Amino acid sequence: MPAQRADAQRNHALLLAVAAEAIATDGADASLEQIARTAGVGSGTVRRHFPTRQALLEAVFRGRVETLCARARELTGQADSRAALLDWLHAVTSEAATIRGLAVALTRDRADPCAVQEYCCTAQLTEAGGPLVRRAASDGELTPGVTVDDLITLITGIALATEHHPNPATESDRLLRLAVSGFFRPQG
Repeated sequence: MPAQRADAQRNHALLLAVAAEAIATDGADASLEQIARTAGVGSGTVRRHFPTRQALLEAVFRGRVETLCARARELTGQADSRAALLDWLHAVTSEAATIRGLAVALTRDRADPCAVQEYCCTAQLTEAGGPLVRRAASDGELTPGVTVDDLITLITGIALATEHHPNPATESDRLLRLAVSGFFRPQG
């Protein structure tokens, strides 16, 4: 990608800041027109920097997703593969449930895997979480056939279901624990 002019770089940074605030307030479907007005640019400028809503969402959440990916890499060497995977799943669930718009971005990523994106939140999380899932599976900690895609789908579902809960972090954690433990009592 060629270097941007200084004014284009400023517009890009301003649009990201305004979009992050709008998404935190109004969710993933925040008005692109309002973002442009608030940033003091035209809607064409928004579209030049972010050709799709998904591209904007991905840019807004890039730092958060990179932090979650770094956490997965940190946990990969942990002795207890089950604890490492659960730690990461809880971190991703908490972020997706409490950062308005992130779960929607992850869901939309999955809905259109053929869309060409410079950066893909779901692909990044899948790549980062893959080693944790493979290690837990090889240690016999996971039900055979469970994939990192399955777990990210579960997390986004939990996050979307708890988005409007008075305490989404607590409720999403409770639901993840329920999913991990199962809801049937062991047969005796």
